[in-house]
Amino acid sequence: MAASTGTASAAASDSQGPGMDNPTIQYSMIMDHLIGDKRPVKDLNPAVMGGLPMPAKSDEQKMIERGMESCAFKSLLACVGGFVLGGAFGVFTAGIDTNVGFDPKDPLRTPTAREVLKDMGQRGMSYAKNFAIVGAMFSCTECIIESHRGKSDWKNAVYSGCVTGGAIGFRAGLKAGVLGCGGFAAFSAAIEYYLR
Repeated sequence: MAASTGTASAAASDSQGPGMDNPTIQYSMIMDHLIGDKRPVKDLNPAVMGGLPMPAKSDEQKMIERGMESCAFKSLLACVGGFVLGGAFGVFTAGIDTNVGFDPKDPLRTPTAREVLKDMGQRGMSYAKNFAIVGAMFSCTECIIESHRGKSDWKNAVYSGCVTGGAIGFRAGLKAGVLGCGGFAAFSAAIEYYLR
């Protein structure tokens, strides 16, 4: 009789499953649910984390984002920015230069306002073209190097500076190309160090 009651109580505890009798199994099940393989993967929605909910992006928005992240757009943006910055820099340097409008044939003649403005415009346009070319070259090579490497770090700017400086300096010879590469790379490294 005692044997039959013992088996009956054992069968009853087995039918309850891993409940109150075995806290170790229950603890491991909870841990498995919280940090183990059975943990559900949650989508990080900003609304859940206290931010504003963001609607799903349309195909047009995705296309515009891809276009804005392309190397061509980045190069065009750097070209336009370089043109504006170079023009402003050229006009500024021409404004503080005492030889603007100076005629070497008649050094005692005072230049007219029209001549001074003409020289300022020419210098501004020259600087604007140079800055635009350098900006477009640097941005394009940096984007290509970043796409090729698959990383976004300071090395991309250094490599791009070397390529840009070398290409610009190479017109004056091999030595100038090597110096341009080193100079632009060092300048790019300093700027990246300062910005990051």
